[in-house]
Amino acid sequence: MSHAKRTFSRYAASTAVLSLIEEAELTPKPGLVDKHNNGAHQDLTIDLMRKSAVSLKETFEDIAYISYGRSPSVLLREEIGAIGRKGEQRMLETTGGINTHKGAIWAVGLIVSAAAIGKGSYSIEEMVSLAGETARYPDRNCPITATNGRRVSEKYGVSGARGEAQQGFPHIINVSLPTLKKSRAVGLPESSALLNTLLALIAQLNDTCILHRGGPEALEFAKKQAAAALAAGNLSYIQTLDEEFTKRNISPGGSADLLAATIFLDKIQPNRMTNNILKELQYTH
Repeated sequence: MSHAKRTFSRYAASTAVLSLIEEAELTPKPGLVDKHNNGAHQDLTIDLMRKSAVSLKETFEDIAYISYGRSPSVLLREEIGAIGRKGEQRMLETTGGINTHKGAIWAVGLIVSAAAIGKGSYSIEEMVSLAGETARYPDRNCPITATNGRRVSEKYGVSGARGEAQQGFPHIINVSLPTLKKSRAVGLPESSALLNTLLALIAQLNDTCILHRGGPEALEFAKKQAAAALAAGNLSYIQTLDEEFTKRNISPGGSADLLAATIFLDKIQPNRMTNNILKELQYTH
């Protein structure tokens, strides 16, 4: 049991880090850091995003290890919260105080926990449902700080990252995964399928990162433009969108976090795991 637990925890953590790096390296992305430019971010680079992702490996491994084979509970929620806050500190030390992956620690961390609860055998639907259940438990040790996301959620009456998780990630189930599946089904290259997935999220999500920077007008503009780019199915349209988002200081960071979580869910499904890891897990159960 302990060998399977350690094996799966390491695998889940590596997969989570890989998913964050894959999201960062996807190019071109509107208003976000990618391999071409830094989007609407003066303080971020692609190298910093990669370093930040790698710094979180231990965090995700600890979350998986503590969650393995358990059930959602107040205690588990508080244990995950403590690990996440420690991971956030490590991230900030790595980036010199720049918030690169705070939202991803929350979203991906909850899903890593849910995957470990099921010992790697649960479907995507089961994982997001369990992640939602865990997110709905209170964390008494969580400092009540007025984060940008919380301020924006209250000001504009949107659910934000917390609400998205507590509802069981509806935008992943109803928007990003169906778009990814559909894009693959029509034979698009993986990068185009992932760009479509990101555009679909931007077009639908009340992204608190966009609201924080530009208010409702920026959000409305981003949603309309992303929907138009998705309909056009044209790569040069996305490059134009990148210039426009950057000029208007629009960064769809919430959509990027959900894309990373979608990539992780896609990779961690039992039918996508490598035979070697499955054999090892089965052998040690």
